[in-house]
Amino acid sequence: MSSVQDSPESLANGDATQKGCFAMETPSWVPPALANAGLLQKVGAELISTYILVFAGCGAAMVDEKSSGSITHFGVATSFGLVVMIMIYSVGHISGAHMNPAVTLAFATVRHFPWAHVPAYIGAQVVASISASFSLRLILGGVAKIGATLPAGSDVQSLAMEVITSYILMFVVSAVATDTRAIGELAGLAVGSAVFLDAIFAGPISGASMNPARSIGPAVASYDFKSLWVYILGPILGCLLGAWSYTMIKLPEQPQDLVNITNSKSFKSSRRR
Repeated sequence: MSSVQDSPESLANGDATQKGCFAMETPSWVPPALANAGLLQKVGAELISTYILVFAGCGAAMVDEKSSGSITHFGVATSFGLVVMIMIYSVGHISGAHMNPAVTLAFATVRHFPWAHVPAYIGAQVVASISASFSLRLILGGVAKIGATLPAGSDVQSLAMEVITSYILMFVVSAVATDTRAIGELAGLAVGSAVFLDAIFAGPISGASMNPARSIGPAVASYDFKSLWVYILGPILGCLLGAWSYTMIKLPEQPQDLVNITNSKSFKSSRRR
């Protein structure tokens, strides 16, 4: 990516789609000073954040099972929403905090992420999920199949639920990550809330994975690959549809929109670094 020392004037004159925090492959909440982080740092951030996501989220489900429901379904959904929010604020400025192969693929298809980085991101996400799942197995044993996602009903029912919940998630992600008029400071809260909402109503049906990596790790650690295809195909389809649909309804950016962004708190604070 290009230099991050672009002036507000250059952004307002139409250069924003190519430079700084508004480069096509960089989410809008990413500070310009960190928008050119190297691929190694980005992959490292994805590795760590995905590990924490799976360890905390699936760990909550396992502890709930092990403690006879002390955390409750509401608590497990809250755990997933909170860890997503925390990781976005922690590493979103480095890697974009995808933590999800379906999100990475969706961003690439709408030209907000370079295809050349896709294999490294997905590889890091899957490795992190498997590592976190084996860590949980070592600590807590094989309870609740290491937090695996399994259909409560038919595979078709769960597939439909995964497509819809992933669509909702990616629609929100696209809004806060690709539109400069969205309030970037609230990205973590918005995406975490979407995960929480999806998990609340879809968890009892499909497990509300919305993330192929999140399902692959527990499946490998528990040696149970039943219906895994549902949790790979469903999130990918849903995220692709979510990204494409937001791109279709997104209003054209005007120069004044870019001026407003350069006057925002997040933009000014990033330029002081």
